[in-house]
Amino acid sequence: MSEALLLQQEVEKRYGYHKRSLSETAMYRVKQLLGGKLSLRNYNAQVGETYAMIKALNKLTGLGMPETQYVV
Repeated sequence: MSEALLLQQEVEKRYGYHKRSLSETAMYRVKQLLGGKLSLRNYNAQVGETYAMIKALNKLTGLGMPETQYVV
């Protein structure tokens, strides 16, 4: 491997780039499917609204997962 590639991998590992990328992808999915704005003004209400969005997204994701059936 080249020295530049090794340096890039070290930086990504040190700063948790992969985890940040996963969280950014998750937020992109939420915004695309459920809208990018919160409608409530109160902070606590916004937290509840966000939890409801995440629960709905998890439900939609679960509906798209295959059900495994074992053959005996």
